[in-house]
Amino acid sequence: MIELDPESSFRNQVSRFVFNNMYAIIDIETTGGHASANGITEIAVYIHDGDRVVKRFETLINPGLPIPRFITALTGIDNAMVADAPSFEEVAETLHELLGNHIFIAHNVNFDYSFVKHHMSACGYELQSRKLCTVRLGRKVFPGLPSYSLGNLCRRLNIPIENRHRAGGDAAATVLLFEHLLKHGAKAHIDLMLKRSSSEQWLPLHLNKADISELPAKPGVYYFHNSKDKVIYVGKAINIRKRVSSHFTHNDPDPKRQHLMRNVHRISFRVCATELEAIVLESTEIRKRWPAYNHSQKQPAQRFALYQYEDSRGYQRLAIDKKKKNLPAICQFNLLTDGLTMLKKMAAEFELHEKLCFINKTPFGKADLEQMEPPPSYNLKVKKALDTLEKQLPTFAVIDNGMKKNERLCILIERGSFWGMGYLPQSVKLYSSTDLKMFLSPYADNEYIRNSIYSFAEANPSKRISLEH
Repeated sequence: MIELDPESSFRNQVSRFVFNNMYAIIDIETTGGHASANGITEIAVYIHDGDRVVKRFETLINPGLPIPRFITALTGIDNAMVADAPSFEEVAETLHELLGNHIFIAHNVNFDYSFVKHHMSACGYELQSRKLCTVRLGRKVFPGLPSYSLGNLCRRLNIPIENRHRAGGDAAATVLLFEHLLKHGAKAHIDLMLKRSSSEQWLPLHLNKADISELPAKPGVYYFHNSKDKVIYVGKAINIRKRVSSHFTHNDPDPKRQHLMRNVHRISFRVCATELEAIVLESTEIRKRWPAYNHSQKQPAQRFALYQYEDSRGYQRLAIDKKKKNLPAICQFNLLTDGLTMLKKMAAEFELHEKLCFINKTPFGKADLEQMEPPPSYNLKVKKALDTLEKQLPTFAVIDNGMKKNERLCILIERGSFWGMGYLPQSVKLYSSTDLKMFLSPYADNEYIRNSIYSFAEANPSKRISLEH
């Protein structure tokens, strides 16, 4: 349904208000929580001139896909109700003209705007409206309330709300809320919120401008927390403030981003001396905290290693086994096949017995024992194989600027694996990995960190210092 002033055509009315602050107060019902995979089932638009409603548009919409039962239970809108309703494409032109360049207002505006913008774009219409969120505006005009949901806010302010969870009813309540806020000094806040330099239009619902402006413009790792203060996303940045802002400055309909926007309640951070330190810390924190919205770097930690031990007959034996916490490993592997492939090559090159390396797991027979060479000569082959392997597994430190003038960042690779990192006093001499470890914190090794360190060392050879074991 659309209501227009009968004394003037629709286009004339739009042009009459184009240079004034006109507001399009909107509510939608949808089939789900993100625009890219869900449809709109109902939309209501109230055009407001700051004094009163001058136009109203409301219609059910056929979303072109089934409405989930839980949505029907919430809104009362079922598949039969929208069967004969227009598609969004059929009302897109009317909506485009109706919205014009008016200020787009909704309760939690980024949700409604993302849906309308996405579906308008799919129909060939671009929506580039300034946005105003009545949740944020309510916080500014009436700070300190326990809840700013539409229902709770209306009850608190004695604003009637009818036909709840239907576009027309919620939009009408948002109109009354907006008028109530205007009567209590909202105009000054609105002017500031609509400025181009303001972040009010793109920030997640539960964050304030200060949450972004107070972030450092330095390298580091940042954390997004949910309402229970649990970390739900970890990221790294060369410039923390700029990188965090980039998460929120686009109305991307991608479900991952939309869910993240709704759940971010707090941001914390840890400043690092360099980007490489931030890379290492980010990877470590993702594997430690397992945040819900980090999908990369969640591979299992390294699970296999090469071990050496002496058996009861005096033979030095090599074996690939699961990584043990308290048993020193010669080298580590992400996959069992990687370790076995390397051990087979060593056995072939240095003439090691496959049964003594557990490559061949059949029991030793009498003939096997009679044909084996004595332990002393066999053990020399094992030593030669391990010495060669050790030369191929470098030990070095990456040394870079620290957080302070009198310290240096040190990242240690020992026998080809990442050992840990920390800050060294300028007076510390760089001779052996053992000397450095007292200043460093141990970290879990993984392929992503190791590859990042090797790539950095190759690109910055002057910052790589070879060490003794």
